[in-house]
Amino acid sequence: MINLIIDAANEKIVFVIIADKQSYTSKHINSRENFDNFMKLLLKFLNIKKIKISDIHRIIVNLGPGKFTSLRISLSVAKAICLANSAILIGFKSKDLINKNYKNLIKLNKNKSLIKPIYPS
Repeated sequence: MINLIIDAANEKIVFVIIADKQSYTSKHINSRENFDNFMKLLLKFLNIKKIKISDIHRIIVNLGPGKFTSLRISLSVAKAICLANSAILIGFKSKDLINKNYKNLIKLNKNKSLIKPIYPS
């Protein structure tokens, strides 16, 4: 199972892939330029690690508190990927991240923090 963690709430945009016992991290400055290139940065990271978007089973995204624009972009990208690939989408709060250890987020209770990517009309 491949997990993708997206954390753009603070001064860095962080992408983390956790698959089996391996993990990979990519960090970028949280700037307006990188907001515009958010998806390109993510795709480049996935390509370097030879992972397709369709291989991702679960996305865990930081819901804040943090910078509004970066939270909005990261959640939009996460929801789009989940809708396209039927992946599970889980949100976490900045306080859930202890000592910047992203591996601990894998243990989040799916039912407690699940974000529904489709809204009823």
